[in-house]
Amino acid sequence: MKVKKIPMRTCVVTKENLPKKELLRIVRTPSGTVEVDESGKKNGRGAYIKKDLETLEIAKNKKILEKKLECKIEDSVYEEIKKILEK
Repeated sequence: MKVKKIPMRTCVVTKENLPKKELLRIVRTPSGTVEVDESGKKNGRGAYIKKDLETLEIAKNKKILEKKLECKIEDSVYEEIKKILEK
């Protein structure tokens, strides 16, 4: 039987190479809005962060997501990410 390959992605904050399911994708859509992409299939420039509140705080304080997505990210987006991580 063939072994299924697990897709790996790199967290932009910790630089860890992790399975895609352990990461959360944040997307800057072609229209310029920033959204959380739980499906992992939305169009646009994406960045992955580890599903961890500490990682989110580091990303917010150092503006890592803003640098990777090349745009300003509103606090409401960070709040939405925080709600998803607390589930």
